Amino acid sequence: MITVRKSNDRGHANHGWLDSKFSFSFAEYEDPKHVHFRSLRVINEDRIAPGGGFPTHPHRDMEIFSYVLEGALQHADSMGNGRVLKPGQIQLMSAGQGVRHSEYNPSQSEPTHMLQMWIFPERRGLTPSYTEWHPKPEHDTQAKVLVISEDGREDSAVIRQDASIYRLKIKAGEEITHDLAAGRGVWLQLAKGSLSVNGNSLVAGDGASSETAGTLTIKADQDAEGILFDLG
Repeated sequence: MITVRKSNDRGHANHGWLDSKFSFSFAEYEDPKHVHFRSLRVINEDRIAPGGGFPTHPHRDMEIFSYVLEGALQHADSMGNGRVLKPGQIQLMSAGQGVRHSEYNPSQSEPTHMLQMWIFPERRGLTPSYTEWHPKPEHDTQAKVLVISEDGREDSAVIRQDASIYRLKIKAGEEITHDLAAGRGVWLQLAKGSLSVNGNSLVAGDGASSETAGTLTIKADQDAEGILFDLG
């Protein structure tokens, strides 16, 4: 069984410099029916105005990662990391015992469009860490690429949780599958384009979830881009 979370049903906040949509309860948006999905706690779709951003602030006991869709994201943290991420790149910060970071749109003319996602770690009090995933040339033609995993296989970034996370980039008319094992759950967040999951239509901003073991058949109606979470 597939459950669809429509884009227009998400929470929404517009602060001028930041326009955000929330798949789960976040900040002042509270939805008792959508607090988390398994270990997946946050999916925020953020649009950051030129020069805007989040000043330095603390996090702890959360696996936090960002996927840049358009524009750029400038990251700095108390572990000494400083990066500017471009479209298609992912950063993963394990906040653990505590870390401080900031995130800004470094451009003075172009907006940033990104997804930020949080996952509960396997346990509290871990040592903070930071890693990134950057696409390789061969990934340009791959519709489904593992970008984050618990064991770092296939050159993916490492997360401290039983989670396998895939970047999807599916051409119009192309079809892929994903096998969900018994006892696991899947969430697909569509960022661009349109597609169907086992016959359920999704457009940009929609999410689809299932905890029913079996094969998901994903077919793009238009060129589509998104993130697929396979969670223990």
